Amino acid sequence: MDFSIRATNVEDCKDIARMIVELAEYEKVTEHVKITQKDLEQDGFSKNPFFHGIIAEVPEQHRSKDGHTKIGYALYFFSYSSWTGKAVYMEDLYVMPEYRGKSIGKALMSKVAQLGLAAGCNQLNFTVLDWNKSSLDFYLSQGCFDVTASMGYHCMRCEGEAMEHLAQP
Repeated sequence: MDFSIRATNVEDCKDIARMIVELAEYEKVTEHVKITQKDLEQDGFSKNPFFHGIIAEVPEQHRSKDGHTKIGYALYFFSYSSWTGKAVYMEDLYVMPEYRGKSIGKALMSKVAQLGLAAGCNQLNFTVLDWNKSSLDFYLSQGCFDVTASMGYHCMRCEGEAMEHLAQP
């Protein structure tokens, strides 16, 4: 299948917001999506962006059954490992279901890895749901490993009232 991968721009935020909801539906967590198109525009395309993105696009003749040509995306940001230095964190990797199995997800992930290496990063980090066997198998086939299983780390989060409480001196 003919597709291209390119850096996102502010005009892509409507489609990214749509695909974020689609990903949340797949993961059965739509109630957690609070982000809006406007948030994406501000957070990704301001003077100091909080994230970067790439998008997969198909030509008009291959548009989705709903008429979309923007059919996948990855969001990422740079982070730092106190052990190994510069790192890139892939927040999302998503391809619309009707386009899966066509190497689009691999191309998106490969591009994030390329961008990370170009920035001097030596690791790519991301999370995957424990029940998502097809994604786990894909990541393992790419040479990735499960940090929880091999090193015993757990991904932790503090949010909302708990974060506000934690922030109190």
